[in-house]
Amino acid sequence: MNASAPLALLRRELLLGLRHPSELANPVVFYFIAAFLFGIALRGQGVQPPGAAAAALWVAALLAATLSLPGMFASDYEDGSLEQLLLAETPLSLLVAAKAAAHWLLTGLPLTVAAIPAVLFFQVPLQGALPLVLTLLLGTPVLSLTGAVLAALTVGLRGSGILLPVLVLPFYVPVLLFALAAVDNAAQGLPIRGEIYMLAALAVLAATLMPPAAAAALRSRLG
Repeated sequence: MNASAPLALLRRELLLGLRHPSELANPVVFYFIAAFLFGIALRGQGVQPPGAAAAALWVAALLAATLSLPGMFASDYEDGSLEQLLLAETPLSLLVAAKAAAHWLLTGLPLTVAAIPAVLFFQVPLQGALPLVLTLLLGTPVLSLTGAVLAALTVGLRGSGILLPVLVLPFYVPVLLFALAAVDNAAQGLPIRGEIYMLAALAVLAATLMPPAAAAALRSRLG
């Protein structure tokens, strides 16, 4: 097994992503637009509790994260390099994990950073803002890893750009629930260690189970 192959693939994916800055900016721009619209709607109601602001920012992050999922394997499928990954000596699950890591670094991490100015726009109190950013930092890797499985299942399908978000969003619900519970408890002065531990456990579970599942899906699609 070539241990450097996943790192080389990760570096390749990052370089390819950085060569197309407009594609990298799309999820972040969408995030800010969605958050802005949610903020206008909440202020129109006259009530803006931290839980509502957190829900708006997290839902915007979920939707923004799905924008780039169809491209995780699509370009490799179109140019034939996906078949080369299947034939590589390195386990396919490690290569899938590298692609999911690249997706998080190019999409999930920027969305987490973008949440910092977004909480200022929503005027979220400090006791709710810090847990919100922390939950995004722990939750967005789960989004990339889970999305990799659904992206693998739909690669090469016509209309996968529309189908994939419909399929993947229900799987994001547990992450959303624990994240919102953490922010709500923090706003009330309650401990949030249980929710943070659960998000960390979901991240570890996703890192363990999702790459092999995505690898199996790719073999099923291309086998």
